[in-house]
Amino acid sequence: MRCPVSSNPPRLSGRQVSVGVGALTFALCIGGCDDKAKGPAGDAGSKAVANGAPGQESFGLTPELQKKVLAQIGDTTITLGDFAAILARMDQFERLRYQSPDRRKLLLDEIIKVELLAQEAKRRGLDKDPEVELRLRQALRDELKRERLKNVPKPDEIPPAEVQVYYAAHRAEYADPERRRLAHIQLGSRAKAEEVLKLARVATAEKWGELVRDFSLDKKTSSSAEPAELRGDLGIVSLPGEKDAAALVPDELKRAVFEIAELGGVSPKIVESQGQFHIVRLTGKTEARQRSLSEAERTIRVALVQSKIKADEAAFEQELRKRYPVKIDAAQLAGLKVSTAAREAVPAPAPKVRP
Repeated sequence: MRCPVSSNPPRLSGRQVSVGVGALTFALCIGGCDDKAKGPAGDAGSKAVANGAPGQESFGLTPELQKKVLAQIGDTTITLGDFAAILARMDQFERLRYQSPDRRKLLLDEIIKVELLAQEAKRRGLDKDPEVELRLRQALRDELKRERLKNVPKPDEIPPAEVQVYYAAHRAEYADPERRRLAHIQLGSRAKAEEVLKLARVATAEKWGELVRDFSLDKKTSSSAEPAELRGDLGIVSLPGEKDAAALVPDELKRAVFEIAELGGVSPKIVESQGQFHIVRLTGKTEARQRSLSEAERTIRVALVQSKIKADEAAFEQELRKRYPVKIDAAQLAGLKVSTAAREAVPAPAPKVRP
C-alpha cells in the first residue's frame, strides 16, 4: 500500500520541522491511506518536484529516481520523490539544515516514527474516534483559513490613503487621556489609617517608604528590598471609564489620586474600598495628548488588516452557507439538558457529514 506524501505539504520552519512532518504524515496516513491508494509511480508530490512547481526546487531528480523507494513501513512506502517534496516546500534557509546525509536521515527517521505510530493508531481504530475526527476537522478549518489569508494584504501593503481615512474617522481612539501613577498604604481599620495619614501627609519620599514598610497590609508593595520611594506603588491609572494600564486598581483609588493637586502629594481623606482603608499618594503624572498619524500608523495598519480578515471570513461563511444549506432544530437545542457532573466516559458522536 502506498501512502503518498501530500503534493502540497506544509511549509516547515525551525523547531516545527519534526512536529510539522509528524502532523502531515499522521493526517495523511490516518485519514487517507487505504488499499485503493496505489497511486502510479511518480505521485502528485513527486510530479510537483519534477516539474519545478513555483517556490519549489527540483533537486535534480529524474522520474526514475523519484520512483525509488526510500523507506518501507509495513505496507506503506515513501519514495525519494515524496521525501524531496517535503524538502521542496521548506524555507530555503531551513533546507540548509539538511545538506548532510546525517541530517536527512534524522528527518526520515522522524517521518518513519510518526508513520509507525499512525499505523498502530489506525489498527486500534483511533481514526474512527469522534475526538480524533473533530481535531481533523479543526485542522482542515485552520488550513483553509491559512489558505485564504494569502489574499489578505500585510500591514505594510495597506495604501497610505486608507490609513489616513481610518485615522480621520477614529481620531478619538488615538487620544490618550491623562494618566497618573499612585502609591498607597493599605490598613485594616479607619482609626489606624487616620493615625498613619497624619504622618504620611508631611512625609518625604524616604519617610513614605518607611511608612509603607511598617504599616501597609499590602505585602506585594511593601517589600523592604525596593527603594523607599517605590514602595506602595500600584502603577499607572486613568480615571474610571478611560483607557487604563492598571485595571485591577479599585476605582475609588483612581478617583482619589486625580483629586491630588501636586506631584508627591497625599490625599487628605482616607479611601475605603472592599473593606480596607487606603492612604493614596500621587507619584507621577502624564498629561493627556493626541497621538499623531505617524505615531498611530502601525496600529492602524494592523487594525485594518484585522478588519479585512473579519470581513473576508464573514463573506466566506455566507458563501458556504449558501453552498451547504444549514438547518437548525432550535427546539431540540433549547431542550437539551447539560450536565455539570464530571465528564462522561462515553464520547459524543461525531457530526455527520454528507458525502
